[in-house]
Amino acid sequence: MGPAVATIAGCFAVDGELASSEPFAGGHIHDSYRLTYRQGAVVVRYLLQRINATVFHNPARVTENIARVTAHIAGRLRAHGEPNIRRRVLTLIPTRAGTACHRDQSGAHWRLFLFIENTCVHEMAASPDEAEQAGRAFGEFQSSLADLPPPRLHETIPNFHNTPLRFEALERAIAADTGGRVAAARPEIDAALGRRALASVLLDLQRGGEIPERVVHNDAKLTNVLLDAATGQALCVVDLDTVMSGLSLYDFGDMVRTMTSPTAEDETDLSKVEVQPQLFAALARGYLATAGALVNAVERAHLVTAGKLIMLEQGVRFLTDYLSGDTYYKTQRPNQNLDRCRTQFKLVASLEQQEAVLRRLVG
Repeated sequence: MGPAVATIAGCFAVDGELASSEPFAGGHIHDSYRLTYRQGAVVVRYLLQRINATVFHNPARVTENIARVTAHIAGRLRAHGEPNIRRRVLTLIPTRAGTACHRDQSGAHWRLFLFIENTCVHEMAASPDEAEQAGRAFGEFQSSLADLPPPRLHETIPNFHNTPLRFEALERAIAADTGGRVAAARPEIDAALGRRALASVLLDLQRGGEIPERVVHNDAKLTNVLLDAATGQALCVVDLDTVMSGLSLYDFGDMVRTMTSPTAEDETDLSKVEVQPQLFAALARGYLATAGALVNAVERAHLVTAGKLIMLEQGVRFLTDYLSGDTYYKTQRPNQNLDRCRTQFKLVASLEQQEAVLRRLVG
């Protein structure tokens, strides 16, 4: 156990003796450590994280959002008689000074959560039941925050799902061609620009007052749902850094993108990349079971559109990074970002081909 981790851990309001710490590979953004404390005869574990200030420029505001959101959800669970609140929502441990996060001498920000035991996460939905559980979890998450009192949450990553701005970045990358890759990616560029009209559909609906701004997760994928290791039941939503105001359809669209085709994000055999109607139906069933009273008729009518939009947006982001020389997303092999882009655009095409069927599945 490094002395720096022990020193940081001592700044949080935790009783007992710190017995050990170990790096925890639970994500790709922050540096995480799992801490074990002896509290009398009881052993309790925590998750300590150093917040990545390169991605999140104001870590204190990110953690302030998380503190507000988790406290609100815990209050609702308590009001509904939930017997095991600490397994149903993240518990943020304050510092001994009473703040939500600790800033060390180097300026880095740290936060501490209670570790939720006997859980697992899955990379992709292997069955309709898993997709339904994830849909239920994110639907419940949105519903639980529908009455979050003011003020508005901090915008932790500005314009995170502003798809028109993603297209502007793509056009700049095409014009610059700093990686000399535009010629090789011409089919993908044409596929993206040919669908540009889709980029503003949801924002136009919001501007017209047809769909409201809500508090949403903004990174709704299966790996951000903790499942009970014994039963497979969804317990709670995690990785709350991007929770802020947005559109409910962003979350549903991201679930469609990541959970309806059980293939790798960089799959090179595009014949395997297909939206599976049974997974889409299960996902929608779970989501509407917990968020159905929240979403309005226009939102419901655009569930399939949301999937296409987020797939397109993510494909554009991969393509932009490929054209720029792979400066944002980590790659392990040549052309990986281009393969990622192709996978997303194949998903868009698959949704387009099955759109009528999928719309009937959600009424």
